[in-house]
Amino acid sequence: MRKIEQQMLDAIRERRNWKCGNTEVAATVFTHAKKPIDRVTIYLHGYPIAVVTPDTVTVSDCGWQTPTTKSRLNALLRDLCGAGVYQKDKKWYGYAIEETEWLIEKYSRHVFVRA
Repeated sequence: MRKIEQQMLDAIRERRNWKCGNTEVAATVFTHAKKPIDRVTIYLHGYPIAVVTPDTVTVSDCGWQTPTTKSRLNALLRDLCGAGVYQKDKKWYGYAIEETEWLIEKYSRHVFVRA
């Protein structure tokens, strides 16, 4: 795992804002219907590639299926969900525990359950 990805994961676990190069972590808490919503958003080049809540991780490539996007998502998904993304024949596929792999279309969003 890259050093920047380890720092990103540390910031997520510690729920603190952090930025290094093209990667940013923003921790927020807001209230909806009198219930606090706790989440962390991960940005790559200013695009929100992931949103982490206590129960789920929602990811998107934001239309950029690049090695860097895949690397950041894999660091996050492997650490929090035991899941990941891989590339085969120029297409992205997702996998998760006890699930069949699936094609990831550009701009799509996928929700993973945290392990």
